[in-house]
Amino acid sequence: MLLTTSVGSLPKPDYLAKARTQARKGGLDPKALRKLEEQATREWIAFQDELGVDILVDGEQYRGDMVVYFAEQLPGFKSSSLVRSYGNRYYRKPIIVDEVRRPKPMTVGWWTFAQSLTARPVKGMLTGPYTIMDWSFNEHYPSRRATALALARVIHDEAKDLERAGAQYIQIDEPAISTRLDEIDLAIETLGIVTKGLRAKTITHICYGNFEALAPKLMKLPVDQIDLEFANRKFELLEDFRKMKRFTKEVGLGLVDVHSHRIESVEEVAGNLKKSLKVFSPEQIYPDPDCGLKTRSVEEAKEKLRVIVEAVRAVREELCSPRPSVAGQAAR
Repeated sequence: MLLTTSVGSLPKPDYLAKARTQARKGGLDPKALRKLEEQATREWIAFQDELGVDILVDGEQYRGDMVVYFAEQLPGFKSSSLVRSYGNRYYRKPIIVDEVRRPKPMTVGWWTFAQSLTARPVKGMLTGPYTIMDWSFNEHYPSRRATALALARVIHDEAKDLERAGAQYIQIDEPAISTRLDEIDLAIETLGIVTKGLRAKTITHICYGNFEALAPKLMKLPVDQIDLEFANRKFELLEDFRKMKRFTKEVGLGLVDVHSHRIESVEEVAGNLKKSLKVFSPEQIYPDPDCGLKTRSVEEAKEKLRVIVEAVRAVREELCSPRPSVAGQAAR
């Protein structure tokens, strides 16, 4: 119970961030960059192992933007000029100009490498078809639905290959779901195509957006676990779940705010976890950060993960400690 994990991305160490910039300018060959990405992945796997995280992530040291990474590997896409995503962050919004195809696996090699470094399970990490569609320009397919369905078939093939490689957990991130509620049924349909037939535990991560409007549809999402940000919302989502008559899916419970430089205390995180246990069972909860930690510094990310693990450990001990019998209490 209370298996700790992370949402996906972790910050890149300075040496890798500089190397990626150098590579984009043509000053570093791909093989040299790959070695540094592998080094950073080893470091993050080793840190999570040492810390005692239950379900690991590779940290996505080889990725930039969560949509662009896949678009760059799928024939049918080309990139546009820079587009502002949020704050002062920009990305090259992909453009779909032809039929989207997947000539080879996109994440299996990196997952296999990361899994070889640890005996603990490593999550397979994918971006969902609805989000890829919504965050891209479409100049080929006749409709948004046709675009999303085509992408769903591609991402399903990637998920199946991850499962064949041995992935026990596969996360399909769909942050765009909560911002286009007029198309929630389409998002549910395409996610269902991705997860159809999978035996691995399936997860989707949804952050920000209008959760209150999304809540009635959560049980229809065709995944085993829904990962949400709780800390940034001051755990107000607990009241929404309390009002639900029956919520049986697992919950990725965001316990630290990834948008803040503040390092939460172990006592604070443990207190919020205990509060959550009044709404969810211990078996339902997978404690983690609100979202990917890549926007934090390496040290901030490590400390936030450390706080989660220590808080969960303390709460587990409380839950598992034997309670005194009534007779024993009377004797005292």
